Amino acid sequence: MIFTDIEVAIEKFRQNKFVIVMDDESRENEGDLICAANAITTEQMAFLIRYSSGYVCAPMTNEWADRLDLPLLKDLSCESYADDRHGTAYTITCDYAHGTTTGISAHDRALTCSKLADKTTTAIDYLKPGHVVPLRAKEGGVLARRGHTEAAVDLCKLASLPPVGVIGELVKDEDGDMMRLDDCVEFGKEFDISIITLEALVDYIQKHQ
Repeated sequence: MIFTDIEVAIEKFRQNKFVIVMDDESRENEGDLICAANAITTEQMAFLIRYSSGYVCAPMTNEWADRLDLPLLKDLSCESYADDRHGTAYTITCDYAHGTTTGISAHDRALTCSKLADKTTTAIDYLKPGHVVPLRAKEGGVLARRGHTEAAVDLCKLASLPPVGVIGELVKDEDGDMMRLDDCVEFGKEFDISIITLEALVDYIQKHQ
């Protein structure tokens, strides 16, 4: 079977494992490597950077982003700002202010992501702009928007973890093009990473509401 049972994937996610989430073929037809932010390690961040575009995002709920004063980028930008074609809700970027250097290393980005999931931190603990890209998930999760942003937050909630994830879009080594389904399946086999689809996640949540 190509895809992992959703409950198995949730348990692996809870254990701080990566999960590959495929979106709809009619949308981006891409796979994102996703894990929970609360316990991400430097090694995991290095792996994510190595096999993704290096553009690391941290999806979270609106409530969480409001608490950390992470406004939508479009609210801060110039008149020529254009919304993302898929409706991704980018916020101002950030770095954790303590224990980081330039903010771009795997260590620094892992620390920033893990601290974003720490409910004891506040807005003053982050430098803005920075090198991690927080995203605001749509209220209602994947039932409201079938995006990787919402999938990451829903997986966190299903695993009873803080609602902050870490995601990166998988790319091919040879040409840097996006990995499609067949590529993601081979990648998952090579590194023993579970693969699920947004459609299956939607179905699971609808059945267990």
